[in-house]
This record gives sequence, C-alpha cells and structure tokens, in this order.
Amino acid sequence: MEKRTGIFAGDDPFELARAWLAEAEPVEPNDPNAIALATVDAAGMPDVRMVLLKEIEADAFVFYTNYDSAKGTQIAATGNAAFVLHWKSLRRQIRVRGVTEREEGLQADAYYASRSLQSRLGAWASAQSRPLDSRATLMADVAKVTARSVGNPSRPPFWGGIRIRPVQIEFWADGAFRLHDRFQWRREDLDADWDVRRLSP
Repeated sequence: MEKRTGIFAGDDPFELARAWLAEAEPVEPNDPNAIALATVDAAGMPDVRMVLLKEIEADAFVFYTNYDSAKGTQIAATGNAAFVLHWKSLRRQIRVRGVTEREEGLQADAYYASRSLQSRLGAWASAQSRPLDSRATLMADVAKVTARSVGNPSRPPFWGGIRIRPVQIEFWADGAFRLHDRFQWRREDLDADWDVRRLSP
C-alpha cells in the first residue's frame, strides 16, 4: 500500500475528518458542517436530507433530531445510517456508513441548552415530519409552548442525539481530468482494525 501524504496523511480517520472540517470552516459560505444524511424506510426505499453534524468524537459522528421524525424512526428501525460531507470550496468530500445509537444523556442536554430559546421551544412545538395543515397552526403551537414554558425548558424526551459509529469512511479529493484521489477506511465491525485502501476514481 502506498504511503498516504499531504491532506490524506494520518492514522486516525476521525482526526483527519476534524482537520478537513476545520479547513472548510473559514471558506465555506454556509454550514460547513452540513451533511446529506441517508436512511431507508420499512420498504427499503432510500431517504436523504440535510442535517448539521455537531460533533466528531474519538470514534463517532453526532447530530441531533426529533426521534419521531422520518429519519429518527428509520434509524430506530434499521440501526444504520450513512452521510456525505461535501465542500465545493475545497473540492473534497467525506462519505461515512455505520451503525447508530442514541445520545440521550448529559451530552444531549448540554447541546440542547446551548441552542437559542426559540429553537428549544420549536423542538417542543414541532411534530417533525408529520402532516401540518398550515404555518399558522405551527406558530400557534409555538405560542402555546412558549406560554407554558418557565425559564429554560428541559430537553424533550423525543429529541436528542444520534451517534454514527462508522464501519466505512471515504476521503475524496478532486483531481484533474476526473482522476480523483479516494482513500477508503474499512473495518468488519466496530472492534476491528481499520484497513485503508486507495480506490479508483
């Protein structure tokens, strides 16, 4: 296997992902941590949407959502998810596939508390992904939650983190004439060592 150098150098894919994200933060105009999150429904139909990646841990990626949303229920049913981080400014992307678990403890409480009050109230008011007859109904629900709220509302029991523990991570960088550079980190399970290989563009 060839030695990985430059932007691909390193023995820790999570450290490498954090480094790439840090490079993107000053040059991406909006949401450098936006990921296209993919799940599948009960019929096996794929579903994808943009969410914000909130943390790259030592061995996982974390985002937050309403557990009763489409993505929340699909993840609960399969235990799997995938996403891509793509930065046009850097001409790079990271693809991740893995198994999931909920983050419903102090870490989720702390992130929820860090959000604006309006966002915290909105999390209580929105029945995410379910039919809504009008925006006026949504705003009325927000007003009801606001009227009931005293001080800092606690994190809703149906809202929290999803941690993706990857079994596959691919780092991709644009190359001239579409001869891109791709390095894939793979492991058979979460306890296995990583195998790193270059992929054809």
